[in-house]
Amino acid sequence: MSPRRLAFFDVDGTLTTATTIFRFLRYYLAAQGHGPHVYEQRRQELKAMTAVGVPREATNRAYFANFRDADAATVTRLARTWFEAELVRGGLLNGSAVDALRGHVSRGETVVLVSGSFPAVLWPLAEHLGVTDIWATLPEITDGRYTGHLLREPMIGAVKADAARLAASVHGASLTDCFAYGDHLSDLPILEAVGTPVVVAGDARLDEHARLRRWTVLPGAPAAPELALGECVESSREPSPS
Repeated sequence: MSPRRLAFFDVDGTLTTATTIFRFLRYYLAAQGHGPHVYEQRRQELKAMTAVGVPREATNRAYFANFRDADAATVTRLARTWFEAELVRGGLLNGSAVDALRGHVSRGETVVLVSGSFPAVLWPLAEHLGVTDIWATLPEITDGRYTGHLLREPMIGAVKADAARLAASVHGASLTDCFAYGDHLSDLPILEAVGTPVVVAGDARLDEHARLRRWTVLPGAPAAPELALGECVESSREPSPS
């Protein structure tokens, strides 16, 4: 009997050519009636945190403060219309990584998305790719509204490797028989945890690890074009009752 194999995929920068949580934040703010300057201000605040050395885990937590008191059902609905708009515009998905994912599916291997993004944004992508297993950052929702806090540590760095170990245990697989795909140095723990790590090119530090260890490297892809503000607002409107 052949061993059970899982293929763990990071999302942002690996399966996608842009960071989904920021693409969606821009879309969400536009749908709430905010001009592009509001998104730019909030994005710059997070960039400034990164610039002074604030860890990714902390900036990830700060990101979710943008959804404090947001209606969860509305966020879920907008995430679906955002993803549909991205598919129509094109360029969001990294073809080389998507092809690799579909190869695993065709061989009967279980694909698991392991991402610092959050379920509302990830499920439309997962459904599009035929994936049913997601391990993600979990925002706290109370009485149907986001609180702006997280239920547990963000799904970044060593937490991804821990998730892979748990997922492998749940599926009855050995990590030495599994695959992992990532594009950023923070993905190194999950890449090192599996038997077959694969790097999506783009982060010079991770690319160097891949070169020294002779890991497989897939090409990255150009960044997806931004949705114009008008497209964001138009796509997020409710259909007419007529």
